[in-house]
Amino acid sequence: MKNSIDPMFNLAKNTFKHGVHPPENKEETNRLPIRQFPFAPLIILPMQQHIGNPSQIIVREGQEVARGQLLAKANGYMSVPMHSPVSGKVRKIANVPVISGQMVQGIYLEPFPFSGQETIEGKPIPLSASPEEILRGIQDAGIVGLGGAAFPTHVKLKIPEGKKCEHLLINGIECEPYLTTDHRVMLEQADDIFMGIRYLLKATGAKEVVIGIEANKQDAADHLVGKIPQDLPVRVQVVPVKYPQGAEKMLITAIIGKEVPSGGLPIDVNTVVVNIATTAEIGRLLPHGQGIQERVITITGPAISKKGNDLIPIGTPLRYVLEQVGASKNISEVFMGGPMMGVSASSLDISIVKGTSGIVVFGDNDVKKTDKIYPCIKCGSCVDACPIFLNPSKLGILAKFEAYDSMAEEYNLMDCFECGSCSYVCPSNIPLVQYFRLSKGIIRKRKANIQQKTNA
Repeated sequence: MKNSIDPMFNLAKNTFKHGVHPPENKEETNRLPIRQFPFAPLIILPMQQHIGNPSQIIVREGQEVARGQLLAKANGYMSVPMHSPVSGKVRKIANVPVISGQMVQGIYLEPFPFSGQETIEGKPIPLSASPEEILRGIQDAGIVGLGGAAFPTHVKLKIPEGKKCEHLLINGIECEPYLTTDHRVMLEQADDIFMGIRYLLKATGAKEVVIGIEANKQDAADHLVGKIPQDLPVRVQVVPVKYPQGAEKMLITAIIGKEVPSGGLPIDVNTVVVNIATTAEIGRLLPHGQGIQERVITITGPAISKKGNDLIPIGTPLRYVLEQVGASKNISEVFMGGPMMGVSASSLDISIVKGTSGIVVFGDNDVKKTDKIYPCIKCGSCVDACPIFLNPSKLGILAKFEAYDSMAEEYNLMDCFECGSCSYVCPSNIPLVQYFRLSKGIIRKRKANIQQKTNA
């Protein structure tokens, strides 16, 4: 396959309808190389860092562990293990806080002072391995989606019976404002990315690989094009800058030209989408049989003096991170992830987890808070913004009256992936995406209760 970027005239058509254009705010970090973050005096590892069952602890208090050693095993198929990000001692096994506000089981690790912190080697997964062995290796490495969703990668890559993967999309879009994590990974870890693609091709059986990159990262696109191995069926597709271009369904529409059906998955249109940083981790870890211990995170925002892209050990406390990067003393808001789909941290005592792609910090003078919510004026701005053609205005009214069944059955609420475009454009300051998130949680809980009663 010709190793080139598709012609620029495709930019006009390679996108989806609707969406929004929030300020990018990437210029302060997109040219800053990845830097190694120091080890915190105490690492706090929650076992619930991914969708599915939490990892099951296999170490004991007082035990000494090496960096990369298995601390917790996968608790079933929909789960991944946890590896030690440091060489040190298990000080305590107890409940730890997470961003949801809940307390979950976790491990407190004290790193050894002056340790070289070399990572132990495991059993390599060769490229000659079978698809099943590669999927098992990905699970054993504790790899989940690093774009923020933290869905176990081995589950996503398992092609259901009767389905096939024709297109493998590597998602380097990174449309979330402020974040430049994936941008730097593409510029600095190209060899790992292409090694990861080799494993992904073997695991999925795909015949074609497309790396999607937004036009504001042309340097990354050019760099990857120049590094594509001649024997790989890979092309780079540059797409317009628009939010939420990086959402799976939007990316498939933009590049493949197909629409994922309501309630469906990418595999329903013969496609698998994998984040670019996740791909790089697969290529970095599997040849050494190692587990994920750290990840690249963008740390930025008006209240940060030492902005950058940092390779941070998983489990590093947020409070320690902010101290190291010169955060303002007058912090107003801290987003884990970007400001559109990220979650505002309610406490600085939580830790960096596998799904943390960015930390965006605002001071008291940076955020204009308008707590007052005005009535919907039926302007239609949210309808024009929604990338999956829902009616956020109507859904918001139904949420107010707790008409959850109608929201799901008549207005397709469960198709909403909470991109926040509707809230962003609403002139009445209605927190639509928060309403939808709560409503979806209630609907899922109702369904679970009904299923329990059915099985009883």
